Amino acid sequence: MARAEPAADDYFYELLTEEEAADFLGYTPRALQNWRYRGGGPQYVRISGRAVRYRRSDLIAWCDSQLEDNTSRF
Repeated sequence: MARAEPAADDYFYELLTEEEAADFLGYTPRALQNWRYRGGGPQYVRISGRAVRYRRSDLIAWCDSQLEDNTSRF
């Protein structure tokens, strides 16, 4: 029996460590920690009391939610 190829969606749902997620976004792990505490950052998965992971799809969705088309709000 042939082995099934991994779905393309697997890439987007792979769980990234805090360091990998920070690198993906161009921020520091400390920034992600602050967002988890204060709110406003990307969604995350709490694996255990101390283990946190991020899905690429959630990081991309958060980036998309931060898009602006002008500066008139500020």
